[in-house]
Amino acid sequence: MSDPHQEGTPAGMDNADVERRSQLAEALGKEVWPADRDALVAKARESNALDSVVSALQRLPADQRFDNVQEVASALGLGTEQQRF
Repeated sequence: MSDPHQEGTPAGMDNADVERRSQLAEALGKEVWPADRDALVAKARESNALDSVVSALQRLPADQRFDNVQEVASALGLGTEQQRF
């Protein structure tokens, strides 16, 4: 069993997934949820997000609503936490 106070990547994620999800969270903030693809892209552009973040968001399904960054990350095929606590 690992020490929960020790730094590291969550189970189910690698360092690249953590970084990409962090970039998504920084670009999207807390006020946008729930949101569809177009609202997420608009928010990312408003936040001057990296082009790679905007491009990734543009690949999301147009007819789906997302409740949080975790759902967006999953839809983009990023690794996601298997268990938070």
